[in-house]
Amino acid sequence: MRYFITKKMFSGVATLFVSLTILSVTVLAKPIAKTVTDSTGDIVHLQLIGDQTFQVMDNFGASDAWACQYVGLWDEKVKSKIADLLFSQRLDQDGSPMGIGLSAWRFNIGAGSTEQGNKSGIKDPWRRAESFLNGDGSYDFSKAAGQRWFLKAAHRRGVKDFIGFCNSAPYQLTTNHLTYATKGKTNLMSDKYNDFAAYLIKVIEGVKKSAGVLLNYISPVNEPQWDWSDGGQEGSPYRNNEIVELGRTINKQLEAAHLPTKLSIAEAGEIDYLYSNGNKPERGSQIQQFFMPDGANSVLGLSHMSHSVSAHSYFTTAPMIKGMAEREKIRTAINTAKVASGKKDLGYWMSEYCILGDNHGEINGNHRDLGMTSALYLAKVVFMDLCYADASAWHWWLALSAYDYKDGLIYVDKTYSTGKYYESKMLWALGNYSRFIRPGYIRIGTHISNGEPNDSSLLISAFKDQKSQKVVIVAVNNTHTVKKLQLQNRRLILKDKYVTSDRFNLQHFNLASGQEVALQPASVTTLTGILR
Repeated sequence: MRYFITKKMFSGVATLFVSLTILSVTVLAKPIAKTVTDSTGDIVHLQLIGDQTFQVMDNFGASDAWACQYVGLWDEKVKSKIADLLFSQRLDQDGSPMGIGLSAWRFNIGAGSTEQGNKSGIKDPWRRAESFLNGDGSYDFSKAAGQRWFLKAAHRRGVKDFIGFCNSAPYQLTTNHLTYATKGKTNLMSDKYNDFAAYLIKVIEGVKKSAGVLLNYISPVNEPQWDWSDGGQEGSPYRNNEIVELGRTINKQLEAAHLPTKLSIAEAGEIDYLYSNGNKPERGSQIQQFFMPDGANSVLGLSHMSHSVSAHSYFTTAPMIKGMAEREKIRTAINTAKVASGKKDLGYWMSEYCILGDNHGEINGNHRDLGMTSALYLAKVVFMDLCYADASAWHWWLALSAYDYKDGLIYVDKTYSTGKYYESKMLWALGNYSRFIRPGYIRIGTHISNGEPNDSSLLISAFKDQKSQKVVIVAVNNTHTVKKLQLQNRRLILKDKYVTSDRFNLQHFNLASGQEVALQPASVTTLTGILR
């Protein structure tokens, strides 16, 4: 995630746009947001279509940039509680989740701006990142101790997917010997692709040995469309042919090292760069460039290439009707590539998002908001990405933020020793999805009989476990009134309800027998049960 004022500003989720999130309920052939209108009152009729299936879910995650490098050194009790909030799948004595059960964790592989200090050109020490590569070419895997603590904490709490991502190659390999670019030019030296690949192999092996965690995905390029020349953080632009050359080089070295790690690309800065050139002709149309079989930049033959292309949802969330249309273009482009390549497993990961910019007046990314306004906006974006782009992964940007933006699930004091932390409703609203939609669940169809298409007041999605009859429904109620959800499936038995609202953080409620469920105003609700 990047705080670029010049980039279109921050993107977010409108308050009344995402209040009820029932696990991925879809509308007939396409997932359409449905709502209750004034003429229909407060009753909503919902039918699950269990044999209408969409994407299989891979994971929900967040990143350790940048605060985890410091918070991971805090007092054990404090940081363990934070780790529980992010990763725990345990329930308290009332049956309410103790954490949001993230199933993926993004590990920032630093480029050495920390070691450079003030000479790095990055003024804020909390935006710098430590590298395992020393100035003399040796490696020190006792570094990044705070980040490695969170890696181990996530692993102990059941996280399975770990993504190592780079904003820049190590400064020793860059053209300007800094970790950000000059005048928007690719900063990795043209003769250092092999060295960068070798560095990543060393990092994968060293992290496995020092933290006991395998980085099972490696993402060497992040938001390659941007110039990264302002010194605000580590970063480098890349052109598509450079990404492919780097990918092929890394793939060869992964094969030689006999590592199972998958290579992930392209972390596009905005989703439209996946299917169109936009204003970046050598950095756009990345689905067509990378995943069509006949292109010079095709990566389909690489043995370690993940078949999930990735992008970030910044600046494409408002107005909602436009955001839905843009996401349908991703689905169309991927389906076209599937047919052309024969790769039925080709998919899409939404690999980074937080609320940035003014979002057409819906919500502004500046200033913290620990309440439901931002939480409902987050839930709207999750709904759009899952139900219109068929995203099989959804990752928030900063798990921990020390800043005055709407960018953190948990906020922390900017202190090097033990400090305080502050839970946001965004944490718990994401938990309505991440805690219950587990890897391997598949999104299923839904039909709301008395709703209108493209209305954001009630957003419903549904998923089922492919190994059992478990079903999850997430509903976002963006209105100020209670909605009575009447379920039309006689074979559906709902047992539990989990509510995030002004009053509750994933609070558990037992459901009485019957087919009607109350959805509280301005809330995100998860329903779980069995579809026999």
